Amino acid sequence: MDIRRITSSAEVMAAGHLFDDVPREDATRAFLADDRHHLLIAYVDGEPAGFVSGVETIHPDKGVEMFLYELGVDEAYRRRGIASALVDRLIKLAGERGCTGVWTGTEKDNTAALATYRRADAELDFDTVAVSWGF
Repeated sequence: MDIRRITSSAEVMAAGHLFDDVPREDATRAFLADDRHHLLIAYVDGEPAGFVSGVETIHPDKGVEMFLYELGVDEAYRRRGIASALVDRLIKLAGERGCTGVWTGTEKDNTAALATYRRADAELDFDTVAVSWGF
């Protein structure tokens, strides 16, 4: 397995099947243009097998934290440690960039994600409530 930090739209489009929806060119360019946005793709035998994205957030009383935005592994490559390797690499990158921590959210019944985060020594908080607005 080879994990690479992605810097070009072409690499994102070639791995488009890993995302929930087809990546948009405009959003991809904007995401990659911001040094605080990170996209790591895991390749197995040259094929994109999984990804993790992270966004550095900053707040006056917290400093810079890494938000693990999304994690996905192609069904054909699951249960091979790819998700864990991607999370570990993002955590390492956060440390290298001086972040004070890493955080994310997931559904309480997403057993695969929770198992992955537990393997990465995450602290799970089941009392938190996600609030969102859709447009």
